[in-house]
Amino acid sequence: MMDRLSQMEVQYDHLTALISDPAVIADQSAWQKHTKNHSVLQETVEVYRSYKDVLRQIQDNYSMLEEKLDSELESMIKTDLLDLREKETALEAQLKIMLLPKDPNDVKNVILEVRGGTGGDEASLFAADLLKLYGRYAEKNNFKTEVLSSSFTDIGGVKEVVLLIEGKGAYSRLKYESGVHRVQRIPVTESGGRIHTSAATVAVLPEAEEVDVVIGDNDIRIDLFCSSGPGGQSVNTTQSAVRLTHLPTGLVVSCQDEKSQHKNKDKAMKVLRARLMERAQEEQHGEVANVRRTMVGSGDRSERIRTYNFPQGRVTDHRVNLTSYKLEAVLQGDLDEFIDALINADQIEKLRSEEQ
Repeated sequence: MMDRLSQMEVQYDHLTALISDPAVIADQSAWQKHTKNHSVLQETVEVYRSYKDVLRQIQDNYSMLEEKLDSELESMIKTDLLDLREKETALEAQLKIMLLPKDPNDVKNVILEVRGGTGGDEASLFAADLLKLYGRYAEKNNFKTEVLSSSFTDIGGVKEVVLLIEGKGAYSRLKYESGVHRVQRIPVTESGGRIHTSAATVAVLPEAEEVDVVIGDNDIRIDLFCSSGPGGQSVNTTQSAVRLTHLPTGLVVSCQDEKSQHKNKDKAMKVLRARLMERAQEEQHGEVANVRRTMVGSGDRSERIRTYNFPQGRVTDHRVNLTSYKLEAVLQGDLDEFIDALINADQIEKLRSEEQ
């Protein structure tokens, strides 16, 4: 472990020099690449340096104990050693987690898709609640959100909404939200006061850059049509809506939220690239698909991951058997308790796998 950390420190120092080099700064593409790699290493190197500093202090204290000291000073040094040993253990555990294989997508922005599932109007209304939840979570974490595509029901429910969420660590935190979210409550459309169970699905994809997914001009069919929906001068009058069909795979993405045809095409391309990258990664990891389905962070869309029970004010995540009775806080975007538990469980599984 120490050899690997030492190599990372050397690489970090090299990158620190590079990103300060005027010649590298002049080449923005190279500078951005080096800056990103520098940022990835920074936290681990800082913890490693703290760890080395603690080891040095421990060694110094032992050296002092070999000398003739008065009892009071000796007692102080031994007390200090106990504290340092605790720090050593904590930092070592932290470094082991930091050295686990990183998900290369963790540094990416998020394409988040929310859809109403089984349950009719109530499912679409719950999907709208989830959309607000993720919007509030993004706001709490200073993430920027942008609607890429949206389709709503007549009563304000969500058929499908696709969000771009931009911010450092967005995917590393939100990737655990993929799956089926179930709600148990009395629907506003229910006159008999009976509790219904409905569901909505969430898909969290890393935003794919052009270098991640190369799409040839001949691979896409572009269809233009008039926007549909409530109000607006461009609705049903201007062919600003865009439908992209990726011919090799048959994937179709539509966008009509913007009045500009060009903006709608750009947004549709973001979604298409993300879905193509997800498909490619699923094929690449097909051999270990059965293993991934048992892992906390598998992101399986068909998996029932969480239940929101309104009569009891309860939220339960079934992957980590965590229940919170702070339903209203969760709906306001307070997801950290669940996300932290999922990250911790995922790390424990990976540590076990590394030790086997």
